[in-house]
Amino acid sequence: MICPISGEVPAEPVVSKKSGLLFERRLIERYIEDHGKCPVTKEELTMDDIVPVKTNKVVKPRPLQSASIPGLLGIFQNEWDALMLSNFALEQQLHTARQELSHALYQHDAACRVIARLKKERDEARTLLAQAERQIPASLAGAAPATVVSNGKRAMEDEIGPDGKKIRPGINPVMIEELTECNTMLSAQRKKRQVPPTLAPIDALESYTQISSHPLHKTNKPGILSMDIHPSKDIVATGGIDTNAVLFDRPSGQILCTLTGHSKKITTLKFVPRDELFVTGSADKTVRIWRESENGNYNCIHTLKDHTAEVEAVTVHATQKYFVTASKDNSWCFYDISTGSCLTQVGEASGQEGYTSASFHPDGLILGTGTTDGVVKIWDVKTQSKAATFEGHVGPVTAMSFSENGYFLATAAHDGVKLWDLRKLRNFRTLSPYDSDTPTNAVEFDFTGNYLALGGSDIRVYQVANVKVEWNLIKTLPDLSGTGKVTSVKFGADAKYIAVGSMDRNLRIFGLPGDDQMEESNTAE
Repeated sequence: MICPISGEVPAEPVVSKKSGLLFERRLIERYIEDHGKCPVTKEELTMDDIVPVKTNKVVKPRPLQSASIPGLLGIFQNEWDALMLSNFALEQQLHTARQELSHALYQHDAACRVIARLKKERDEARTLLAQAERQIPASLAGAAPATVVSNGKRAMEDEIGPDGKKIRPGINPVMIEELTECNTMLSAQRKKRQVPPTLAPIDALESYTQISSHPLHKTNKPGILSMDIHPSKDIVATGGIDTNAVLFDRPSGQILCTLTGHSKKITTLKFVPRDELFVTGSADKTVRIWRESENGNYNCIHTLKDHTAEVEAVTVHATQKYFVTASKDNSWCFYDISTGSCLTQVGEASGQEGYTSASFHPDGLILGTGTTDGVVKIWDVKTQSKAATFEGHVGPVTAMSFSENGYFLATAAHDGVKLWDLRKLRNFRTLSPYDSDTPTNAVEFDFTGNYLALGGSDIRVYQVANVKVEWNLIKTLPDLSGTGKVTSVKFGADAKYIAVGSMDRNLRIFGLPGDDQMEESNTAE
C-alpha cells in the first residue's frame, strides 16, 4: 500500500477509478491541478475520478529496524552510504562538465583566431584588388594615347633627338590662339568685376578663430604639405608626407576618399573642376591625373614620368585644358590635361638650381616660377621664354600667388613675403613677420584679391592695398598644431573661412565662431 508519488504509506489514501492505483490525497490533488493527468499512466484524470479509501484510525507501528539501537545504526549507515554515493556521482558529473566547458572554450578561442586571420586576409585582398583596379585603367589609358596622333604630333613624344633629349610636340598655333582668346576674355571681365557683397568683411576676419580640426592623415607620418579647395563644391584636398591625398567635404565634416598610388610624399595638388579631374605631384618624380568616378571615388587615368627629380608644383591654366609642373630637376613641363601628353619641357633637366614653386597668372599667358636659390622667374607661355627675373629673396621660394587684379605677385621664402608690381617689374613691399630662423612657407591671395594670407610659425592675414599705401595686418591666427610650421593656407569661398595645413596630421578650419554649428544644421536639414 505505497503511494507511487511519495513512495510512502499514504495517510489519506485515495484510489483512481481509471487505473486502480493508490495515492496520497493531497499529492494527487495537487498533481491533477497542475497537469490534469495520472502521474503514472498519463491518462486524463479529474477530481471526480478519485475515490477515497476508508481505513481504521490506528497508531502506525514502528518499523522493526528503528525499534533498537543496532537497527537505528544500520539505518544511519545506509543513509550515509547513499549520501556518499550520490556525492561521488555529483563530483563525477562536475568533472565531466568542466572538461566539456574547457574544450568548448578552446574551440571558441581557436575559431575566433581563425576568423580574425581570415578577416585580415580578406581586407588585404580587397586593398590589393582596389589598387589593381586603379592601376589597370591607368595603364590602359596611358597605353592607348601612345599610338594616337594628337594635333598631328603625339607620336613624336617618345622619339629621341640628336642631343639625347625627347622630342616634344610643342605648343602649336591653335593652342596659342586659344590661350590668347582666354586671356582677352578674362582681362575684359576683370575690369568689370566688382567686389562681391558676400565677401567676408574685415571685422569678421578680425573675429576668426579655429572652428574645427580634422585628422586626415596617418599618425606615424604626420604632415600636410599641400592643399587646394574646389571652387564650387567646398571640398578641401590635402596632400601629406604619408603619400596620400585626402578629399574632405568641409560642410559635412566627412572624408570623401583617400587617393593612394604615390610612393613618396605628395608635394602639390590641384583641382580641375571642368572635367572633375584632380592632379597630384610627388617627391617620387611623378605626376598623376585622377578622374572622379560615378561612385565619388577618383581613379588614376595618367601617370606622368617626364621629370627626373621631385615635382614641387602643379598649376592649372585658366582654360582648365592645360597645366604646368615644376620640378627640382630645373625644368617645367606644359601638359595637355586630356591626353596627359607633355607638349613642351622648358629648362635643363639637371643643374644646380631647381624649381620649388610655380603659378599661372590669372589670365594664363604668364607663368611664375620660384627656384631653390631665391630667384623668381616670369615666363611668356606662348614662346616659353623668360620675360622677367626677380631677385632678392633669401633661400628657396616656397610659394607664390598672383592677385586676381592681375598686377600683384606675392612670393614667400626664408626672409618673408615680397610683393612685386608686374607693371613696373619691381618689388614694392616686403613683409617680414618672423625672425631670421623662421621661414615663410605659404602665401595666398583670396579669389577677390582683397586679402593676403601667409603662413610660417603662425598665420597672418593682411588687407590688400596698393603700391603706395601700407598693407595692414588684420588678424594673426596661432598655429595650434604645436609644430611651429604652417605649410599651406587657403581662403574658402568669399573668405568665409581659412583652411590651414601644418606639420601634423590635422586640417584646421578658421572662421567665425558658430559657423560650424550653422553649417551642420543646414547640412542636416
